[in-house]
Amino acid sequence: MNLIAKQTYSKVIREVSSIEQRDTEQERTMYLYDDKVVTQYREFKIHDVLDISYRFIGDDGGLLYLHTNNGVYPYIVRSSPKAFVEAFKEFQKTL
Repeated sequence: MNLIAKQTYSKVIREVSSIEQRDTEQERTMYLYDDKVVTQYREFKIHDVLDISYRFIGDDGGLLYLHTNNGVYPYIVRSSPKAFVEAFKEFQKTL
């Protein structure tokens, strides 16, 4: 298991009480290994990942999309995931 690339992403946690709603943003890291892609709570086998793409939304970043056999998983990114996506596409050519 060799690390190929990593990408930071954000997760917004919404806490609701009887009198207020509070949003907390956590910074997390996605790891691309030669046999899997790992996020904080999910792990995808590399053969189940069909593609990785991203779309910028305004000036605050955008969304990184992990296209898998089980659906599409969006992740909020604050910095460009271009290097991460290109690393995946280059590695995918070797499979």
